[in-house]
Amino acid sequence: MEKNPIDKDKIAKNPHSLEYAHNVGSAVIKPIDKGRIKGLAVKAMYEQTDLQLSQIKEQIDLLAHQAPAIQDRVYISEKIYQAECRFKPLIGKTYHLYETGENQWLLSMIAPEEWKNCPHSFVNSAKLLADHTWDVVKE
Repeated sequence: MEKNPIDKDKIAKNPHSLEYAHNVGSAVIKPIDKGRIKGLAVKAMYEQTDLQLSQIKEQIDLLAHQAPAIQDRVYISEKIYQAECRFKPLIGKTYHLYETGENQWLLSMIAPEEWKNCPHSFVNSAKLLADHTWDVVKE
């Protein structure tokens, strides 16, 4: 019988379960750099959350910009609903608000440029919206 030239201590009984390649033709096995993988995952997480936070900031800026416009609509709507009005305003139509005296208002269908000699102070023109608030179209 021929003697095996490889030392028995250097032979694996189950080479398929080794953590490394056991012969020249084996697939290359590289150890995983867990720190690098975690680092890349954390970097991706920060990029994603930064993107989401910037989107939320844009939404907040938009809402902060819209809030004063809504307050202005409420203010002018209150003035118009306190005004004397001799007709029923229609949704989608533009009407004109005049100040006739101290804390006295008049809502009119007549625009300031249509008067020959306007007896009142023009405040603004506003359009009646579907929610029954008024949108200022001309001041």
